Amino acid sequence: MRIIFMGTPDFSVPVLDALVEAGHELACVYSQPPRPAGRGKRDRPSPVQARAEALGLEVRHPLSLKGAEAQAEFAALDADVAVVVAYGLILPQAVLDAPARGCLNIHASLLPRWRGAAPIQRAIMAGDDRTGVCIMQMEAGLDTGPVLLRREIPIGSEETAGELHDRLSMLGAESIVEALARLDELTPEPQPEDGVTYAAKIDKAEAALDWSQPAEAVSRQIRALSPFPGAWTEVAGQRVKLLGARVEEGEGRPGAVLDEALLVACGTGALRITRAQRAGKGQQAAEEFLRGFPVARGDVLGA
Repeated sequence: MRIIFMGTPDFSVPVLDALVEAGHELACVYSQPPRPAGRGKRDRPSPVQARAEALGLEVRHPLSLKGAEAQAEFAALDADVAVVVAYGLILPQAVLDAPARGCLNIHASLLPRWRGAAPIQRAIMAGDDRTGVCIMQMEAGLDTGPVLLRREIPIGSEETAGELHDRLSMLGAESIVEALARLDELTPEPQPEDGVTYAAKIDKAEAALDWSQPAEAVSRQIRALSPFPGAWTEVAGQRVKLLGARVEEGEGRPGAVLDEALLVACGTGALRITRAQRAGKGQQAAEEFLRGFPVARGDVLGA
């Protein structure tokens, strides 16, 4: 097929690669414009733009698709279908209607659960034991279109958002290739009204840990916000991000360290911290972190 690809972050790159490897013709790649990044705050192309240019593909990064000129340029590509994954711009109806077979979106949840911006993080934070990807025919509403194909996977009990992100990215790549190959036989299924939830964008204010919560809830918060923005607590007056955890037995004052290997008491139960990161440092396994920043039994985190 002749395809327009629309995506921006790392999550979208394996999908682009899979479409090329499957032999589809990439008419053009749309991505968000380069943004200032790094210490020098120089404009840096998105991961999708960088990969597309390495593949020799044309890249466009309009600030908006609402104008008649941008819409005419999109339509002139004469695509069979547009594949959209984490692009970052709302597509007006004229854009949705331009490809002969419409626009297909890869969404990282089991729709209608977790429509919106942060489905991976919200699924972990809510304690879901399963998630997946849906290939959806796009319409004007927010992730409301009929689903052509869905694939489920379990969420691991210690899995972080970063780890789940990578698995879902690969699953999305496999699923869109399958959906395109079977497009003539797949039946779009309208999303049910029951079970709709919205995955609001993560607010940095959600990253502060409250050790009075049950251990399972604190674990989900840590894993859902790992690696970004990173759930944090105060340790000896310094803000430390906690990036990996598992629930274990233990009890004590919330935030109290119960042993020499970062077992921390919660409102109920306890949490073993497995990865941590100090300001200005890379993330480390707990054992390595403790060698450079000792935390003793009896210390209280967040105090």
